[in-house]
Amino acid sequence: MTQQGVRWTADQVLALAPDAASRTAGSRLGVAGPWSEAGRGDEGAVWGLCKGSGGKPYRTVVDISGSAGPAYKCSCPSRKFPCKHALGLLLLWAGDDGAVPAGPAPEWAEQWLAGRGARAPRERTGDAPGSPAADPEAARRRAERRAERVTAGATELEQRLTDLLRGGLASAEQAGYGLWEETAARMVDAQAPGLASRVRELGAVPGSGPGWPVRLLEECALVHLLDQGWLRRAALPEGLAATVRSRVGLPAPADGPPERDDWLVLAQYDTTDSRLTTRRIWLYGVESGRVALLLSYGAAGRAPELTLPVGLAFEAELSAYPGAGRLRAALGERFTAPAPSTVRPAGVTTSQAAARYGDALREDPWLDACPVTLAGVIPTPDGDGWQVADADGGLALPLTPSACGRSGLWRLVALSGGTPVTVFGECGHQGFTPLTAWTADTGEAVALC
Repeated sequence: MTQQGVRWTADQVLALAPDAASRTAGSRLGVAGPWSEAGRGDEGAVWGLCKGSGGKPYRTVVDISGSAGPAYKCSCPSRKFPCKHALGLLLLWAGDDGAVPAGPAPEWAEQWLAGRGARAPRERTGDAPGSPAADPEAARRRAERRAERVTAGATELEQRLTDLLRGGLASAEQAGYGLWEETAARMVDAQAPGLASRVRELGAVPGSGPGWPVRLLEECALVHLLDQGWLRRAALPEGLAATVRSRVGLPAPADGPPERDDWLVLAQYDTTDSRLTTRRIWLYGVESGRVALLLSYGAAGRAPELTLPVGLAFEAELSAYPGAGRLRAALGERFTAPAPSTVRPAGVTTSQAAARYGDALREDPWLDACPVTLAGVIPTPDGDGWQVADADGGLALPLTPSACGRSGLWRLVALSGGTPVTVFGECGHQGFTPLTAWTADTGEAVALC
């Protein structure tokens, strides 16, 4: 579909799912049985009627032709986007040409598609008629007041860490999580959400099992370093100072010049907590060779709206956020719809990947992992865990504990079959987390998360 009738794979369709339950439910609907009057248009739209629990079928239509990304409309009451019916319809279209024939769209689908076409110019330009211009002086005063609050919070947190070390780490286990939660709340009051998040992580360490005192001391050192970075930010290089501001939780606009390229979607995955769902999308610039990170958020258990299936590429502009390394970027104007691509980034060895993480830590000491593509590696067992080893007999990287517990590990092992593969993932202090692999024969991207 995309633009010239090029179809997505089932993996690329399922990558759109907001959660595992939607993937399972959508897969059940990816067959012809529940569908009637299914069809597709020449411009990248698919529609159909899906039998539901009631007497009236659900009307489902999907548009993937726009540069703004996929859009969905379904008459079901689900609050998930895309819903299971949209996923099932795309799976039906992706798997069987005859099940979704070409033809004119029914009136209900045509009305929605026409409405999207009318809104597209406004969405592309991002115009906001009548919006008042920002007052630079007022913004400066607000920034100064917030900086004062953050400084007060960082000073208080330093005293909390001093008391902990003076009393001994054993006191952290005795005090329980409540004291840390109270400290985190104080950081929220100080408008330093980044510090609050790290304090909550400190509170969870004493209950994390054997060896927790060592881990707690390591995390305390990182929090202390961030505190000191903020309190002495005026003496830091601009790139590192921007990283400190970002880690503390101060917002900043994407100030880098727009970079236009064909961007390949390397990986997409979500992390959730009680407050927020964060979607991370890794992109690779075909011409520039740059790797960039897009972040998207969904509140109250809702999936983020931005979805870019793995293995597709699209032409767009990205603008970098401030900070050392400048990996995070904002997605600007998109010029083409996502389409399948056989491009893959150049790979490195495991030792080169570890060196890249070391280099990245010099620019951002709080970095958990950095993106790397490993070429010619073989997944192999390593005691109770797994590792990826260079096929030429070089070094190996252990897989992170979270990677070893996922079904994606077994997909990687099956894809390799004991032969070298190219794998994209994140390399950090806990090891390597594989996110996407490419088959040796067809070059098709296989999502592992």
